[in-house]
Amino acid sequence: MNFQAAFGGFNGVSSSPSLLLFFFLLLSSSSLIITTEAQPSPLPLYKDPKAPLEERVADLLSRMTLAEKIGQMTQIDRSTANPELLMRLNIGSVLSGGGSIPAPKASPAMWADMIDGLQNAALATRLGIPIIYGIDAVHGHNNVYGATIFPHNIGLGATR
Repeated sequence: MNFQAAFGGFNGVSSSPSLLLFFFLLLSSSSLIITTEAQPSPLPLYKDPKAPLEERVADLLSRMTLAEKIGQMTQIDRSTANPELLMRLNIGSVLSGGGSIPAPKASPAMWADMIDGLQNAALATRLGIPIIYGIDAVHGHNNVYGATIFPHNIGLGATR
């Protein structure tokens, strides 16, 4: 079978649409293959904000090792926290308790830099799970230099 027989011959205008359609489909399918291969791999399900929460949690837990699960349930004091420790033990939470400060007269910027360093270390782990950071200060944090300190909520409520 020759080319002319396969595509109805070149008898004027009637064969041109068939030939054009053939080449259009050929080019379309080849570009589809090329663009499909060039696409980056999709996010893991647990990182997809559009996926249902229950599915994201199940996906993340299925990927975690036992050591990672134990680490995520562990909270350490800020005084012992450092980026290497967080990454090695997969620590899930850091707390600044009473007197646990980055430096004497630490400014808000120093606190933010400390927390950013710890958070960046947690995000650099295999699964990139952020830490939960807390400050044990129910009335305002007097360890932040220049901070305003308020009475405890129960004290504020008793003033009425």
